[in-house]
Amino acid sequence: MRALSRASLTALIAAALPTSLPVVLPVVLPVVLPVVLSVALLTTPAQAEPPAPCATTATHRISQVQGEGDATPLAGQTVRVEGVVTGDFQRTDQLGGFFLQDPRPDADPRTSEGLFAYAGEAVKDVEPGDRVLVTGRATEFNGWTELSPVTAVDVCGTGRVAARPYLLPSGGLEPVENMLLTFPQPLTVTEHYNSGRYGEVTLSSQGRLFQPTDRRGVVPAANARRSLLVDDGSTRENPATLPPVVRAGDVASGLTGVLGYGFGAYRLQPTKPVAYRSANPRPRRPSPVAGNVKVASFNTLNWFTTLGSRGAGDAEEQRRQLAKLVAALKGVNADAVALMEVENNGRTALQALVDAVNAEVGAGTYAALTHPHPGTDAIQVGLIYKPARLTPVGETRASQDAVFSRPPLIQTFRGKGGGRPFTLVVNHLKSKGSCPSSGPDADQGDGQGCWNATRVAQAEALLGIVADLPGPIVLGDLNAYGEEDPIRTLERGGLASVTKRFVPAPQRYSYVFDGLAGELDHVLVGRELRGRVTGATIWHVNADEPRIRDYNTEFNPPDLYRPDAYRSSDHDPVIAGLTLPGGR
Repeated sequence: MRALSRASLTALIAAALPTSLPVVLPVVLPVVLPVVLSVALLTTPAQAEPPAPCATTATHRISQVQGEGDATPLAGQTVRVEGVVTGDFQRTDQLGGFFLQDPRPDADPRTSEGLFAYAGEAVKDVEPGDRVLVTGRATEFNGWTELSPVTAVDVCGTGRVAARPYLLPSGGLEPVENMLLTFPQPLTVTEHYNSGRYGEVTLSSQGRLFQPTDRRGVVPAANARRSLLVDDGSTRENPATLPPVVRAGDVASGLTGVLGYGFGAYRLQPTKPVAYRSANPRPRRPSPVAGNVKVASFNTLNWFTTLGSRGAGDAEEQRRQLAKLVAALKGVNADAVALMEVENNGRTALQALVDAVNAEVGAGTYAALTHPHPGTDAIQVGLIYKPARLTPVGETRASQDAVFSRPPLIQTFRGKGGGRPFTLVVNHLKSKGSCPSSGPDADQGDGQGCWNATRVAQAEALLGIVADLPGPIVLGDLNAYGEEDPIRTLERGGLASVTKRFVPAPQRYSYVFDGLAGELDHVLVGRELRGRVTGATIWHVNADEPRIRDYNTEFNPPDLYRPDAYRSSDHDPVIAGLTLPGGR
């Protein structure tokens, strides 16, 4: 009981005694005081104690808030649920909330036992293992069932929820949304494009994922069931702390986390560090292809000497980009290399690249051909070759067919010893971007993307070009995967893919897009050369590498850059060997 002050005590007595009492106060005070205090205490109204926060029980179970479908059946209603905190992501640079899960699951496999509470800064901080009662509004936030806003979080003890073992392929992740999961199987890194920018890595069961239009037997729905996006629980771009920098093909094991949702995908937010092991080591050099003539195709990913255009943004980035391209071309070491995405500024960009390569491998090792009709696109195709190994036959030609926005370059060669000629036809067919909204070039929903009709027309035009060429070799970035219409058109016209013949299917890819690997870069030969191809390989120095290792400086940590071939581009070089009379 709080003690009364002297002034308060005097006032209390004065109010309680008769008006004549002050005359005899010194005499009767010791007798009257206990009586007065008793009367005062008895007549003061009692203060009601508020109920304890944890005494306010839950109005719903988490499974009732989740419901049996994709969306909560209680949307907009204020509910109070009980659970154990399984994941804490309350910082302002994180998700701004926490995951909780009912330790006593119901018997319905269609309902999740987990929920995300978007707590905000005004709500009490919690930790994994806290048993909490949470009051908030049931909300479907862009497909994510959560409580938002949360108006009360009461910690009422501790509890434990064991991570649920889960195997991919999944039958659908909605029934385990917001739950604590563990994946007891090895999972392969199949996408890491945004690993440095947003901390995202996509993993898949049963090995990496391939483009359905690249090879037979690949089903889009099965790809989706095999894959899982792993996030970093952060909303910050370019976080200071990066997830492990891994190559596609590496393997994660013992993955454990809570399953959130955002930007159209389920996202596992790890609750403990992800353990990766190297299962796809960097190839130091291309696999040998034998033969006495070696040709290659390489998309340079916008080699521009004009700064601030498509390629490097400043002189330092250009220096870094050039060092990587030189390392890649030095490693390819082909007698002739077809190049894509070189700035269309005459010979300037192409010659700068040749000069830089020759500075490394020896003066005059490579020479560049001038494209006689490069077109009006910002980029052109190019061709460099070793004069000590090959002799051009006739003039360099180019198609002037209007179907090509980047006209093919055509050059016939002989080996230094003479013998049978062969002709390189360097291509960069229409890309799949900037889709029209209608017409035959719009995306038809068949997996081939947009502009497919134009690429087929370009393939048909190529067949007309090679019909009268000696020993035709069609190579370059054809922007079509291995089983798409443009490649089938070329194959029906008598050209054969050397990579389909010599490169094992698991290694037959040169590009990764949206987590799916496939072959956009091709080398196809005519009938008279089929028996003279001795081998082919794809040097996986780019497609498997995260972009955080490229030459850019604006987002990439400086200590990751190396002046080597890895992530010199986003396409892998493709190399073929031939045995030709007169070659050496």
